[in-house]
Amino acid sequence: MEILVCVKRVPDTAENEFELNSAGNDLDRDDLVYSVNEWDNYAVEEAIQIVDKVGGSVTVITVGDDESEEVLRREMAMGANNGILLSDDAFEGSDGKAIAAILKAETQKGNYDLILSGAQADEGAGQIGGMLAAMMDYPYASLVNKIEVGDGKIIVGREIEGGNQEMNEMQLPCVLSIQTGINEPRYVGIRGIRKVASVDIPVKGAGDLGIDTASVGEAGSKTKRVDYFVPDMGEGAEMLEGSTDEIIEKLIEKLKAKGGL
Repeated sequence: MEILVCVKRVPDTAENEFELNSAGNDLDRDDLVYSVNEWDNYAVEEAIQIVDKVGGSVTVITVGDDESEEVLRREMAMGANNGILLSDDAFEGSDGKAIAAILKAETQKGNYDLILSGAQADEGAGQIGGMLAAMMDYPYASLVNKIEVGDGKIIVGREIEGGNQEMNEMQLPCVLSIQTGINEPRYVGIRGIRKVASVDIPVKGAGDLGIDTASVGEAGSKTKRVDYFVPDMGEGAEMLEGSTDEIIEKLIEKLKAKGGL
């Protein structure tokens, strides 16, 4: 089975103190620590496990600048077989639809049975998987937390409201957005990173993909971020401070005092 996994380089929320830029329409990205999107790690792990069972290969792909190559190598060190970097100055400022169009241009050049993405990416919009599926005219399922591979089809479990799970049979090829908790992504050690450090990763631009630059980037994007702000603290809100255990104890006491427990 040939599996393509869409991954993305994002700011690491555990390693950064976030501030807004002077224009107020984005984060101040100077000196931020980046890593692969957490949800994408689960998608890559699931792809690796499927290939371990039925054979095939895993290719990871990302749209980004030269520094995005590091997340491809990280996922290759994890066990992915190949990486593809889609990078061009013309791609800068692309919205979700434009990014999906860029991915489609490369995806349709391959022969993939299954395309995976993380359930959340792109500032939480979680839209790339669904858009790519629509553009490719492939079946699509989101919030997938279980996959069983059959002959020319798969059974997928989806997380739905009320703690229930919905099971669906889908024909291949298809696109799935993977939810966290579907597996436990494996640890990536220094040895694995060194092993893939010299592996060639092709870089493809608009010309290689046959993309009209006017259809992507800021020029081709229908949505633009106009404001980015930290919500004001609501009236009566209280921030609990201390260690985790101290915060839990304080929270329990307050819930008891207000009749919540």
